[in-house]
Amino acid sequence: MRYNEKELQALSRQPAEMAAELGMRGPKKGSVVKRRLVKLVVNFLFYFRTDEAEGGAPGVPGPRGGGPAGSALTALSPQPVGALLLERCRVAQEEPSGFSISFLEDPERKYHFECCSEGQCREWVDALRGASYEFMRRSLVFYRSEIQKMTGKDPLEQFGISEEARFQLSGLKA
Repeated sequence: MRYNEKELQALSRQPAEMAAELGMRGPKKGSVVKRRLVKLVVNFLFYFRTDEAEGGAPGVPGPRGGGPAGSALTALSPQPVGALLLERCRVAQEEPSGFSISFLEDPERKYHFECCSEGQCREWVDALRGASYEFMRRSLVFYRSEIQKMTGKDPLEQFGISEEARFQLSGLKA
């Protein structure tokens, strides 16, 4: 998949749904855990070097920072080291305070993350699992069906999008 680098950089500077300094180990054999500023924006997980942000950049958390959107990384200006598109991936809790992200087309390409607590890890796993477009689409289709059952009306009809293929009830697989 191709991306426009400038658009990704601009997206990486948007307010985060979650942001924290986490331990991160890449998919390469022999890869070591490095502290990274990790930021969830829509369905992308951006990661930054911690040393680039330590110069007192506004909005950057201290060590082991993290939490919901407004708490961290909103004014981060350095470029991300990398980004993971959270589509067709599996997010799994690996240990009490760690989780991994692997991709369906390449399960061996696995990224490991270490949080400072089990609670923080659960927050990240829940947020990452709900970040994909496919998860949001399935949720919309499910709730559309439930509203139709209760009211007898299609809630998307008023927006003129009820016939679009991506919103069809037949697209929901149990």
